[in-house]
Amino acid sequence: MFIQTEATPNPATLKFLPGTPVLERGTADFPDEAAAERSPLAQRLFAIEGVSGVFLGTDFISVTKAGEKDWQFMKPLVLSAVMDHFTQGEAVLLDFGGDPDEEAGEDGDDGPTARIKELIETRVRPAVMQDGGDIVFHGFEDGVVYLRMQGACSGCPSSTVTLKHGIENMLRYYVPEVTEVQAVE
Repeated sequence: MFIQTEATPNPATLKFLPGTPVLERGTADFPDEAAAERSPLAQRLFAIEGVSGVFLGTDFISVTKAGEKDWQFMKPLVLSAVMDHFTQGEAVLLDFGGDPDEEAGEDGDDGPTARIKELIETRVRPAVMQDGGDIVFHGFEDGVVYLRMQGACSGCPSSTVTLKHGIENMLRYYVPEVTEVQAVE
């Protein structure tokens, strides 16, 4: 098994591409060890000293390190853990009756909300996932779009610029009802 690694815009996060599907669909965000209960892979990664976050996509794993740790020492441990997990054929997620973090879609979305969701899904999300993260729509109210950044994008120094200058400008252009974009935690 050959696992590729890629840098992300967030210097505390690396993206690992195992060359095999990670999740069949959706994403799963584990911002801390306590949240990793439903993922044997995330639990294995959190067992590595210095791992502070794990994010799973369809074909990648983003791992975030604690600020004082060095990737030079952590990267081989993460690669080994990922390789061991996949070669042993263990489950990535345990089935607790729920889906991975999926957008909670509402039937009957109004015009602006439907257009916002479509733009996020078709234009924003693919670019954000390329950087090892994800973006989740949380609502649209009084002209304000509420989005949550996950994975490499959560806590990334450039995420505010991405939200304000990239996503906000695009949404305001295509959906005149949008006046602002705000991040939610």
